[in-house]
Amino acid sequence: MTASIELDLKQRLAKLSERDRLAMSAYLLRLKHSSKSGRRGVSKLMKEMDAGEKTGLAKLAAELGHG
Repeated sequence: MTASIELDLKQRLAKLSERDRLAMSAYLLRLKHSSKSGRRGVSKLMKEMDAGEKTGLAKLAAELGHG
């Protein structure tokens, strides 16, 4: 993605209502989780949880790209 396209998208997203931004955020998160790397990240976390390892909310958010 070029810098000008990214800037345009960011400016358009900033103009959305809170409800529309939340909907867009959910959509982008769904796209991320459907990607190969996103599925690998979630799978890794699930394996750690199955093994009894605990993950703090801050660490989880950072690993999922929300922090």
